[in-house]
Formats: sequence, structure tokens, C-alpha cells
Amino acid sequence: MFSYKCTACGGIHEGIPSYAALAPLSYEQIPESERAARAVLGSDDCVIDDTRYFVRGCIDIPVDGDAEPFIWGVWVSLSEVSFMEWGHSFDLEKRSHIGPFFGWLDTELTLYPTTVNLKARVRLRDGFARPSIELEQNGHPLAIEQRDGISRARLAEILTLMRHGH
Repeated sequence: MFSYKCTACGGIHEGIPSYAALAPLSYEQIPESERAARAVLGSDDCVIDDTRYFVRGCIDIPVDGDAEPFIWGVWVSLSEVSFMEWGHSFDLEKRSHIGPFFGWLDTELTLYPTTVNLKARVRLRDGFARPSIELEQNGHPLAIEQRDGISRARLAEILTLMRHGH
């Protein structure tokens, strides 16, 4: 099991937690007083103004020496057609053959240069698991970490920053 000594609090932390955005950034940008009228937010999907569609998924980051990845829970915008196809497959146990769907990342991960609007593919997974989000391969640090993986030291750095701020 992964464990590390936190440089912020000095404690020993065990396991690889995931960090997830509870809503798309676009939803969070709607004034709170307007959200109920303009948006429907579910645990796995969001529709804003009946014209903007979002699904929740996972960016898996391989960790050197660990079978378990570090996971960023993120939101991706989809076209209406892709969102409807995603919705029709939501209750299917076998759905990995559907898609992938093109979208734009709609989550700001503050440990990186802006992550909003990174190009992404939403790949459905079997067994009711949240979709895998694959970023377009480019020079963005998040895309590089997804492609190449991270060291245990980098994971400890990410976890420290997420637990104690940055």
C-alpha cells in the first residue's frame, strides 16, 4: 500500500485517494440563485440551459510501482448527440464498445496550468464504472502525466497539495 510522510503536517498518510470535482466548472459559474432554474446536476451528468451537456469521468494517472492509479474525477462537455448516446448506454453493463465521444474538459485542476477546455475523449467502461477520460496528447503537464505516469514522489506532492492547500 502506498504511504508517505506529508511535508505539510508531518503525518504518515496511507493509500491513494481520488479527488473529484462535484460539478462542472460551467455549473459552478452560474450564480447560485439561478442554478435551480437553469441546470440539472446529477451524480454523473449535468445539463445547463437545455443546451450544454456534461458527463463525469476519470483521468487515471499511472503511478510508478503501483497497480492502482491516482484518479482525478473530472467533467467533460459533450455534444447533444454524444450526450444522448451516452445516456442511452448508461444502464448497460456492457458498454465499452460505444463511443468514444469527443469533448472538452470542464474542470479546473489548480495544480496545473489551466485545464479547462483541454481536448478529451470519453471512453465508456463496462461494469457501470465511470468513463475513462483520455486527454489529447500534447505538452500540457496533465496530459504528459496521464501518458507517462508519475513517480511516488510526485504523487506525494499532489496529495500534500490537495490535502493542505497550495
